[in-house]
Amino acid sequence: MSRLSLARLAPSGRFLAIAPPFLWLGLFLLLPFLLVLKISFADLAFGVPPYTPLVEIKDQAIALSLHLRTYALLFSDSLYIATYFSSVKMALVTTVCCALIGYPMAYYIARSRPALRNLLLFAVILPFWTSLLLRVYAWVGILRNDGLLNNALIWLGLIKTPLEIYRTDLAVYIGLVYAYLPFFILPLYATLVKMDLRLLEAAYDLGCRPWRAFLSVTLPLSMPGVVAGAMLVFIPTVGEYVVPEMLGGANTLMMGRVMWTEFFNNADWPMASAVTVVMVLFLLIPMIIFQHNQVRQFEREGRGAR
Repeated sequence: MSRLSLARLAPSGRFLAIAPPFLWLGLFLLLPFLLVLKISFADLAFGVPPYTPLVEIKDQAIALSLHLRTYALLFSDSLYIATYFSSVKMALVTTVCCALIGYPMAYYIARSRPALRNLLLFAVILPFWTSLLLRVYAWVGILRNDGLLNNALIWLGLIKTPLEIYRTDLAVYIGLVYAYLPFFILPLYATLVKMDLRLLEAAYDLGCRPWRAFLSVTLPLSMPGVVAGAMLVFIPTVGEYVVPEMLGGANTLMMGRVMWTEFFNNADWPMASAVTVVMVLFLLIPMIIFQHNQVRQFEREGRGAR
């Protein structure tokens, strides 16, 4: 065999570089999703596992049974529809709150002197060193009727009766914003810190006021970081379970709680799998938008480097 043929058969460096991540995604993302998809087309059964097989061999024939009970119930039951809308609403509100709070924080960190910048970044990353479960449980002690917040407000004379925050949607929003705010700040900071400040100087020289320069220069150039941060907040928030379970009330509807209930309380694996499949397919839309934005950003950076 010639050297040219051997060179064609040999794996390229690019293939060797991208093969491990794709293998990882295939084993731990695609394969579990296909298993969940298979269970979603099964029917509920009493036994181990608690669902019927899709393929059976009977009388020397292969029988394929795809049950659509779960999907029919999913799109006809008002409870599941309301839960989807509630999850999306909570994720959107959380994303907007993270943007309003996180943008000034990321901007201040990016414009700080290097020593202070590292300290502020450390403060943003520090909560990740503690389990999310413990951090959310701390909010339980803060927000409940006899918690730290109400005791402090009563001691200051600002209120006479405790505020009803714990076990409400407001408590869930507080917990979600607290948990996912760093996911918005970090990618936005990475975008702002790389911005060429000479563009702002040029805007000032042309007569722009600071707010006008921000709207015309800083904000458009920071949009890739805003989109990346928004996707990193919105996508996991839709399926969040820990925060709604610990801070929300009985009327707090989110998909994570519904999936837990169907899997472990009702033992209805096909229904829980159908809920999961629809949620994943729904989240593909913002993931595609995020990927498209990343590709456009890399293309612009590549043209700028030339």
